[in-house]
Amino acid sequence: MTDSNRLRLTYVEEATLGVTPASPRMRTARLTGEGLAFKPTFVNSEELRSDRMNPDPIKSGEENNGPINGELSFPVDGSPLSSWFKSLFCSTWLNTPFRDNDGVADSVITGLAATTDVATVLTGDAFAVGHLVRFTGFTNAANNGVFRCTTASATVPAFLGAGFVAEAAPPTVARMKVVGLAGAAGDITALAEGLGSTTLNFTTLGLRVGQWVKIGGAADANTFAFLVTAGAVARRQAWARITAITATKLTLDNLPAGWATDSGTGKTIQVFFGDQIKNGTALFGGTIERGFMGQAVPTYIIQRGMIAGEGSFEFNTEGAAKSVFTFTGLSGEIGTVSLDPTPDDATTNPIMAAGVNVGRIAENGACLTSPNWMQSLQIAVNNNLRPKMGLTCGEAVGPVDIGAGAFDVTASAPVYFGDSVLAAKVLSGTPTNINTRIAKNNQAMIFALPRITFTEGSPSAGGKNQDVMLPLSGTASADPLTAAHLICDRLEYFV
Repeated sequence: MTDSNRLRLTYVEEATLGVTPASPRMRTARLTGEGLAFKPTFVNSEELRSDRMNPDPIKSGEENNGPINGELSFPVDGSPLSSWFKSLFCSTWLNTPFRDNDGVADSVITGLAATTDVATVLTGDAFAVGHLVRFTGFTNAANNGVFRCTTASATVPAFLGAGFVAEAAPPTVARMKVVGLAGAAGDITALAEGLGSTTLNFTTLGLRVGQWVKIGGAADANTFAFLVTAGAVARRQAWARITAITATKLTLDNLPAGWATDSGTGKTIQVFFGDQIKNGTALFGGTIERGFMGQAVPTYIIQRGMIAGEGSFEFNTEGAAKSVFTFTGLSGEIGTVSLDPTPDDATTNPIMAAGVNVGRIAENGACLTSPNWMQSLQIAVNNNLRPKMGLTCGEAVGPVDIGAGAFDVTASAPVYFGDSVLAAKVLSGTPTNINTRIAKNNQAMIFALPRITFTEGSPSAGGKNQDVMLPLSGTASADPLTAAHLICDRLEYFV
């Protein structure tokens, strides 16, 4: 016998679809339930018998599919949740530069120098002048913090002024991650349509059109004066989206209410941004292992070539934000030996609540507020996967490959029927856009449908003592600015 609370679900990405890496490093997933199935399919014989009985059912193949349900937390890079986003979006995360010792001390980050404030690291994406880099997991407390890169390099970036204490062998958990940008004192200005600079070159920082940024730091010295004056709420809401990038200007839309021009005199303005993923055309699969650990000898069900063909993200009032990833796969097996008996632990980032942690739900660049409050939001993705069956040389059973169709994205967004504005958009068929931001513990995710047309939504009074709702639903289409149906930004850290 076993119990659902003893389920251990682990995952590893595959380089070749349907082939589990040798000696895989499995990572433990977080979930609230699953409906995965690895099972045979049968057909009945058409044989005629005089005794009116049937021969045994004939095994004709295998099915390998099903959903994994969960609650949204920050999708840590390399975690199963991060990988499932990659599989669902058919695209890779565009990460800001980082270095991580990832369990092996002195392996990727090999030293911090005092006086010169130089970090010695293995080569990778370069840290650029003006990057804000967050250092975590170092032995000396003084080496943990957010520091501005002053000398660009892929191997020996400098952070002059950070005040590092020398570390010759940074520990297993040492990590450096670009979380934003900062100009020199007085360099970054607030323009009517975005941000300007005199010295800092915005084109060298890895910024992208369609990316979301948080403007201003925790200290008054890192925030424009008009935001300081406006107060804590205005500072928390100082988010915007990049629409164009030049060396000296970031053009922004979705600017916060009360945005004003500001010369930034005497200010060292900080701007936070993160990683991004948007829909693409590549297929990414992985191996899922379910271990039923409550059994005396645990059973392990292994499913290979698992692609997230469908997914949904739900933001309902007074509940946790939820996700469902529905997989389609190739092959599998059942046994009593785990692929990795000591998988990585699950992430510990807190679960996000749709009501408390959603800082913004916007339509056409403006927050939905009175009188058209949004009651809930659901975003659904369908890659229209189709298993390809074929006769093979060997003993393979099940699909030989998986094909993908259109990347369909729909949204359901019931709002309180406060006036005619949104109802008129349904009737006119005018494309609009929707975005929502959810944040907790200085981490954030932004989901954006940059071009969507409301295709349904008609108010009605169903009976006594009821709110009249406008049950909006819409379909995403190709956005000429971002070349996407759906975009997700994740900020590992902001203030």
